[in-house]
Amino acid sequence: MTVREEEAGPSGLACALVASGALRSDWLPTYRAVPREVFVPARVWPGIPSGTEQNPLVDRAADPEGWLAAVYSDIALTTQWDDGKHSGDGLGRTPSSSNSQPSMVFGMLADLDVQGGDKVLEIGAGTGWNAGLLAHRLGSENVVSIEFDPEVARGARVNLRAAELSPLVIVGDGRAGYAGGAPYDRVIATCAVGEVPYPWVEQTVTGGLIVAPWGTEYGGEAIVRLTVGEDGTAGGRFTRSSAFMRLRQQRTDRPTHADHFHGRRWPAGGRRTVTRLSPADIGGWVEQFAIGLRVPGAFWSTEPYGDGGYTLWTYSLDARSWATADFEPGATEYEVVQSGPRRLWDETEAAHRWWTDRGRPGFERFGLTVDSAGERAWLDRPEDLIRPG
Repeated sequence: MTVREEEAGPSGLACALVASGALRSDWLPTYRAVPREVFVPARVWPGIPSGTEQNPLVDRAADPEGWLAAVYSDIALTTQWDDGKHSGDGLGRTPSSSNSQPSMVFGMLADLDVQGGDKVLEIGAGTGWNAGLLAHRLGSENVVSIEFDPEVARGARVNLRAAELSPLVIVGDGRAGYAGGAPYDRVIATCAVGEVPYPWVEQTVTGGLIVAPWGTEYGGEAIVRLTVGEDGTAGGRFTRSSAFMRLRQQRTDRPTHADHFHGRRWPAGGRRTVTRLSPADIGGWVEQFAIGLRVPGAFWSTEPYGDGGYTLWTYSLDARSWATADFEPGATEYEVVQSGPRRLWDETEAAHRWWTDRGRPGFERFGLTVDSAGERAWLDRPEDLIRPG
């Protein structure tokens, strides 16, 4: 390409994506033929590149230049909040549908490694852009997209018709896949899972690929690329970090702070200790991922203070155990309080030590195996299973 990277619009974004390696030459004609703007509604909340939060609303009617700039930036665009229950211009509580970050879209398509004539099942239609890209590359007759939200599915169909594409978009539970179109050469999920549904494996041909965002309850998420074997097992490594909305049927109903304390005030009889592990040292995406693999059934939140300090709270999903770790800038020891049958901070420390002792592995050293009995995470080799610590 000879287009300057700083040029605005689709060419400028394409230049940036090519320069980063996300957009490869085989996908470039499809990128040009299926413009992102066709698949972006008039009202969006642009993502913040450095995190998972959203900027204020951008409305095309009020700010057409700002809207177009958001569309052709390498950011995710939230298009729905709170499963469609949110209205108004402000931020909702939880994003529930989006047009994904372009570099992630094309990175996952590269992982999918489609070949001419491949049949693809997509889990999560969203605005329809990803299905449209696949339909242009492979032919509409070779793409099926399943979307749980009827209104989101309707919007995807409208967008696809506007782009003169016609993959099959059906409303249904993505966990079940779509047996009516099976078998598939490729399956791609545009929503995160904490457990790969086995029907995806059953509906994929031997040697076929499944590409999906996978994350732990505690935090951290990455794209896993699974190859389906003759024995009905699928396995493979993680390729890159990710941050997708969770498949709706796999969202966790997390207990609240009040559920853990039952009207008592902190420290509520908890056991006090100190630690030299800074809460700030476990907040990275891969650190959370590794901890989550070793500390199942737990999640965290922070309580910030005005001086840069904060309390890291860790809770168990059964609402029986909790722990706090107080971070103070410049400190070398941090106060810990733990309560309940699980010592959640001790588990967290042990998990971080396990990760450190193995050379602080990145996502690419982790892998996953899925079969009819469930799934198992591993490090470096499928034989080296990661067990709760």
